[in-house]
Amino acid sequence: MKIHINYYALFREQAGCSGEVLDIEHASAVELFDLLQAQYGFSMGRKQVRLAINDAFVDWDTPLNDGDQIVSIPPVAGG
Repeated sequence: MKIHINYYALFREQAGCSGEVLDIEHASAVELFDLLQAQYGFSMGRKQVRLAINDAFVDWDTPLNDGDQIVSIPPVAGG
């Protein structure tokens, strides 16, 4: 299945891109994040990050579906 991933803030810096399309086997959001963390060396873990799939915040155990738009949102400070 193909999923679309958008990277923001620190994740964009560490991944070296603003987004990508991945062709992956069926996986949960946890498995995807762990794969990306290993690939790009993300310095934040899941406990520090909010997950959104298709513009809605979801739990990390949410299964992924073909065509999903995934965003891992790191903490941000306003000002």
